[in-house]
Amino acid sequence: MILTEFDENKIAVINPDDIQRKKNDFPETVVSIFHHILFNKIVTFLNAKKIGESNDVDGTWPVYEAEYKGVRIGLVKARLGAAACVGIFEEIIAMGAKRIILLGNCGVLDKSIEDCGIIIPTKAIRDEGTSYHYAPASDYIQVNKDYGELFEKMLDEYGYNHIKGVTWTTDAFFRETPEKIKRRKDMGAVCVEMECSAMQALCDFRDVEFFQFLYAGDNLDHPQWDPRSLNGYAKLSEKEKIAMLAVELAYRITAGQS
Repeated sequence: MILTEFDENKIAVINPDDIQRKKNDFPETVVSIFHHILFNKIVTFLNAKKIGESNDVDGTWPVYEAEYKGVRIGLVKARLGAAACVGIFEEIIAMGAKRIILLGNCGVLDKSIEDCGIIIPTKAIRDEGTSYHYAPASDYIQVNKDYGELFEKMLDEYGYNHIKGVTWTTDAFFRETPEKIKRRKDMGAVCVEMECSAMQALCDFRDVEFFQFLYAGDNLDHPQWDPRSLNGYAKLSEKEKIAMLAVELAYRITAGQS
């Protein structure tokens, strides 16, 4: 199979530093959020300033810097889907990022997971194509190898419940069929999203630290799809507080590295 043709050579014909040059004094920790409404809320709240951008056929994607508790943190809006997400972060890493904290929304495969509940992935099922260009073929990839304990202590401090488990990363959310959902649940999956396995593979390949946590959205553990708070404006104030957990984690990690 073509997807087993992993090439460990880090030099390609087109390389990220052909597109983006390393920037002096770039924030070493970057927080990224998928939903544009939530991302813009955090950018505004932190009074972030634009320090760069990525450009592609879909438009211009600004890179911001904010100061939080005296620590500089990068802010980038994540792109939907493994290929697009990895593509922009190849450029962010080329700019100088040393670690990425990614906050994503997910569908739940267990209806007992409450709406907007926090999930910390332990492994990701690689049901997408991008990760196979960054790591040898396998069904799973270990995720969140760093900072999981720190984040759990932080959640306890702020009074947030959470669960840990396997996430299913897929390229095709319109092909989450009942049979596939059953198979992925049999593999241990508690939720489904579109980027985690590929982002972990990228960061492993580029020797960059990566941590992702998720907040629960729509429910797929139901005879009919239940969108719950999938809409960007639903429970927005609650999601803003969850997003600030990513910023707080970035602060604690970065301050601890100083």
